[in-house]
Amino acid sequence: MSKKASKSEKVRKAIIENYKKAEKSFVSQLNFTVPNHPPTIGGFREEIWKQLFEQIVPKKYVIEQSVFLIDSNENVSNEVDLAIFDEMYTPYIFRKGRIKFIPIEAVAAVVQCKSQNVEIDEDIKNIKKWCDSINNLNTSGDSITRLAQLMSVGPAKYQTGTRPIKILCSLQKPSKKLTKSFDIYIIANKKPPRIKIKIPHEDDWNLANWHGQLNMCGNSKTELKYPEVMYSRKLSDYQVIDEKGQLVSLLTLNLQLNQLLMLINNPMFFPHKAYADMFNRKGNGKEDKNDDGNTN
Repeated sequence: MSKKASKSEKVRKAIIENYKKAEKSFVSQLNFTVPNHPPTIGGFREEIWKQLFEQIVPKKYVIEQSVFLIDSNENVSNEVDLAIFDEMYTPYIFRKGRIKFIPIEAVAAVVQCKSQNVEIDEDIKNIKKWCDSINNLNTSGDSITRLAQLMSVGPAKYQTGTRPIKILCSLQKPSKKLTKSFDIYIIANKKPPRIKIKIPHEDDWNLANWHGQLNMCGNSKTELKYPEVMYSRKLSDYQVIDEKGQLVSLLTLNLQLNQLLMLINNPMFFPHKAYADMFNRKGNGKEDKNDDGNTN
């Protein structure tokens, strides 16, 4: 082995070891306890999860705690522990201090953080309600945007209606009743101190399926023509295995999540008029007539 190859091998192994150490550090912090004040430790753990995502998510995205998502049909989500979203091209609907309403068109991923074991029926019911509040949000195609050489009216061909990647972060394996409620499950096991990743569709969805789910209103069987590699490649192909045959979880999560983010890549063209129409509605969200008889 040449000196150059030997040095490259050392760097490769060092990066893998650094990921393992970072993983153990995150797990250790997530398992800190404050028995006399659960809300304090809950907020602390959310901050640790946020730091984990900040370590692997590109800077083009912003990660905010405790926000609400909204669409132009007046649907509002339950409180989202962590939202990963575009802040460069999409405006906030409202922002003042810690109060933030973010349009669904901007959101790439949402994260629910749970400190306790998710096995109790009431907790499962509440999490499903949370997921439903996200699923009920709809992007609008009522946009007008300048592109390089033309004006685009309506959504882009490959991004007609996005939905965010749904992630559940917990300290213990969640109930099987939640198996398909989220796209990614991240579990911080105390013993041994390791992060486990579970992706229900890791082996059976290819990248074309994922693109259809995240960008085409959930149509995983879209008729769009993709490069051939997207039909053959799956998220399981992005797993990193160390020399002992163990999954390098944090590095794997980095590659898998960022591949999904690259399938979304840009936020939806923002539908300014749709939100103007929403705020101009009166009564129960129904169209009302002006004095001249025209509808709003």
